[in-house]
Amino acid sequence: MTNVTPHGEALAFPADFTWGAATAAYQIEGATDADGRGPSVWDTFSRTPGKVRGGDTGDVACDSYHRYPEDADLLRSLGLSAYRFSVSWPRVFPSGDGQLNQAGLDYYKRLLDALGERGITAAATLFHWDLPQALQDRGGWAARDTAYRFADYAAVVAGALGDRVTRWITLNEPLVVTHNGHRIGVHAPGLTDDAVAAAVTHHLLLGHGLGTAAVRAAVPAAEVGITLNLTPVRISHSMNGHGMNGAAAANGSAEALERARLVADAVHNGIFLDPVLFGRYPAHAPAAILPPAELVKDGDMEAIAAPIDFLGVNYYQPEHLRAGDPDNLRRGEERPMPGIEGGVVHYSPDGMERTPMGWLIDPDGLYDLLLRLSKDTPGLPLYITENGCAAEDYVNPDGEVNDLERIKFLHLHLAAAARAARDGASLAGYYVWSLLDNFEWAYGYQKRFGIVFVDFATQRRIPKASSAFIARVASENAIPALPAVWPV
Repeated sequence: MTNVTPHGEALAFPADFTWGAATAAYQIEGATDADGRGPSVWDTFSRTPGKVRGGDTGDVACDSYHRYPEDADLLRSLGLSAYRFSVSWPRVFPSGDGQLNQAGLDYYKRLLDALGERGITAAATLFHWDLPQALQDRGGWAARDTAYRFADYAAVVAGALGDRVTRWITLNEPLVVTHNGHRIGVHAPGLTDDAVAAAVTHHLLLGHGLGTAAVRAAVPAAEVGITLNLTPVRISHSMNGHGMNGAAAANGSAEALERARLVADAVHNGIFLDPVLFGRYPAHAPAAILPPAELVKDGDMEAIAAPIDFLGVNYYQPEHLRAGDPDNLRRGEERPMPGIEGGVVHYSPDGMERTPMGWLIDPDGLYDLLLRLSKDTPGLPLYITENGCAAEDYVNPDGEVNDLERIKFLHLHLAAAARAARDGASLAGYYVWSLLDNFEWAYGYQKRFGIVFVDFATQRRIPKASSAFIARVASENAIPALPAVWPV
């Protein structure tokens, strides 16, 4: 890694830095048929045989719908000052629009009151993937009307909860909704249609723009932003043992790699980042992922690019590219994404650790990302709204969960974030993913991301060792010095 914090050097975070934890409604609430809630696309998807590991569903999850006071107590016990949660659209509007379900809205009032009583500020995400099934039956995000329905929903929620919410996030990771849910079908609603995915891209962005305006109309002083999962694209100029040599080959490889980097960056980042920040789709995006011109109506891009008050950044891993032969892959290589040509492959660097999800552990990617965003959007506050890792957690005979792998992951990434803030990034806060072990989408309950262990059979919560680490960092507003040797 480059720019590594020297051993023995502790780094402070900016004054008034926000320390919090994040969750999502479908992943923790359970109570999917309680108090008038309607079905979401994730209810339908998870109940479809073969879609989720082990046949798991979010029907019970962490039962936070009933146990929210206990979860609020956990946040307070850790000294965290902020909580990022999401509102379940079908809990508020069971059919996506029309009749309001007051009981569902009242649940969020009770949750926010519990947070306020404990001195915890709230960041509310309006859409974290649980689209009402009734709207999906009418075309879902592929239909332009869904963007208008989202704005209506946002207006009602903001009007009801605006006195209790500090920060509003319109959408969480729209790229995942588009790609996983509509292009490769591994998430709800499980579609595999490039044309549909392209339409979903534009209508999610339009929903963000219209939703932003709706929240501001309901709560004029509201802070409104969006959360995007962003992926630094790294390139290596090594020849990779494929017989390429000489200056001509090296120059040709460098040009192909730079073209590939631009395409990959457009696919991973620019497809949502550029419209929100600059009011345009990225020039290097492959045609297959761009919305067709007839979907982009007059005024759309202006609505999408209305100024945001902050940007939520979800960071997990980078993308690595190098010269290679997609038809003759070597160890650690994979074929590149569509749109990348010219002898370039995706690869995993030798010796780089991975999480149990198979994701590369590269904290310096976070450092680079934060500096890049601050350069592109000077002064725009950045919040890391998700960062964390799955680990093979278990309760030991002493009743403890010693998740040392997660502590190392968080320590390294927080050190990278602190360095970025020191070096000029406009970093304003950090929300660890996640407060609780939860329903991890298509992985069901196999993957544990929480800093608090959940025994799903009993719903007992057991704070892990990582929660004490996060509590220490938050209380000191500084990251401890990196150890010379990590404990095993």
